[in-house]
Amino acid sequence: MTSVVKPFLFLFVVEWILDKKYYICKVFETEIKRYDELVAEYQEKIVLPMGKKAFREYSEILFSCHSCGIEGSSFSVDDTRCLFEEQLGYHPVGKSLLECQEMADHFAAYEWMHNHLDHPFDVELLKTINRLVTLRTLTYKQTDAVPGEFTMVDMVAGDTVFGEHQGLVAQVPRLMSSTAEMMKHGELHSMILSARFHGFFEYLHPFRDGNGRTGRLLSNFILLRHDYPELIIQKEDRQEYIAALRTIRTEGTDEHLIAFFFKAATKQMENALAQKKQNSRTMFFF
Repeated sequence: MTSVVKPFLFLFVVEWILDKKYYICKVFETEIKRYDELVAEYQEKIVLPMGKKAFREYSEILFSCHSCGIEGSSFSVDDTRCLFEEQLGYHPVGKSLLECQEMADHFAAYEWMHNHLDHPFDVELLKTINRLVTLRTLTYKQTDAVPGEFTMVDMVAGDTVFGEHQGLVAQVPRLMSSTAEMMKHGELHSMILSARFHGFFEYLHPFRDGNGRTGRLLSNFILLRHDYPELIIQKEDRQEYIAALRTIRTEGTDEHLIAFFFKAATKQMENALAQKKQNSRTMFFF
């Protein structure tokens, strides 16, 4: 297959999702059942007892720490919590101002998204999230770039050379509208839809910076709109996550990424539930 043909595979894949939905749900039937059972228990034992405000702050700190960590941030959860509480008045030892600002921008994007879950799933939403994520850091990294605007040059990340940017950017509106239609009709489980959107979006890689953080936020927008808890991809799982994304390019399948999303979400909820049980034991004092 020539390099001229390969970029157009994405057009086929987006349309093929309609025919593949029944197959993919069958393949992940066991994972769906386990995930939905855990969600019910997680909502009952973790989310509701904590209260909406406290749970959102807990999620924002973890989500921001790990999402920025995947991109190289050295912030620990405690660092992130302190910055969340004190904002830019807090400057942890050994951390750059750029890291602090990047985390503060992620807080702003996360909070805006949570406050606008009724927003149409469209290009405007996508650009707004990216603009907030990169607002005070992009021009430091790329002096000619504009936060929230699509790339005007071809992209590279690590050892990955992305496709011709004009053709990839041109596909973004259809990705957003196709995903919005799938969200509306509920033909795919929300976790599968979230994973598939994420894979397609990262394939397109339409912004100069912040594609990973933007994609993870928008994938969670899908989950939140359907009343599922957020998926927080742990920075410790970065290599497995990147490998799953890479198979979309190398093998033409996103099943590895879907499997990773279910695995990560299941681990996240199981760990929280185990902590709750462990820390609820009756103590014998003296």
